Amino acid sequence: MLEDFHAQPARDRVIVALDCDAATALCLAVQLRGHAKWLKVGMTLYYAEGPKIVRTFKQLGFNVFLDLKFHDIPHQVEGAAASAVLSGADMLTMHAVGGSAMMAAGHRGAEAAAFERKVPVPATLAITVLTSMDAESLAATGVSRALPEQVSALAVQAREAGLSGIVCSPQEASSMRELLGPDAFIVTPGVRPAGSAKGDQSRVATPAQAFENGASHIVVGRPITQAEDPVAAFEAIAAELA
Repeated sequence: MLEDFHAQPARDRVIVALDCDAATALCLAVQLRGHAKWLKVGMTLYYAEGPKIVRTFKQLGFNVFLDLKFHDIPHQVEGAAASAVLSGADMLTMHAVGGSAMMAAGHRGAEAAAFERKVPVPATLAITVLTSMDAESLAATGVSRALPEQVSALAVQAREAGLSGIVCSPQEASSMRELLGPDAFIVTPGVRPAGSAKGDQSRVATPAQAFENGASHIVVGRPITQAEDPVAAFEAIAAELA
């Protein structure tokens, strides 16, 4: 397993989301080297560049959160998770609504690949309810439970499947910390410094609020990557957390 996150300062648990083209992502990575510890590679970047972008960021010294949100039959997710770890991912995601068997298979694939590479098993995370969704949009998908209840139910399934933790909004982080205990990874997107635009996020909080609510790691994208000075924007968040 990855090193204990409790021992890491909050600034080292800010994950910068590089949801952009490869040239921009590489420029940002070079600028943020020595400041940020984690980068997030999502679908936009990964589908354009493939595993090589993960290897590139690893060579630059970053930890990589590969956020591809696997959701398929267990056999496919097991193989996808193994491939992600073989590329160098330190953290990966899968949709909890894929079910317990799928999540268990994903974790099994990650463990097998980590054993093959002789590296720590990465953090395996279940996506609960996307931070872009609110109660109305969740209900429109046919889910009859209230949004917080849906997050809790999926978090319990993820824990029972053996995953390291979950992804949820900062607004659910406190209840999820109480539910999952002190050692669970609770990664929260939807984090916006005070005064930043919400963009397409619905359930948001500031960086300090997210950590106070129980997040182990926070994900911040556009407030850093689209800033005039991305390093200054990152350091402003780090100073708030200090």
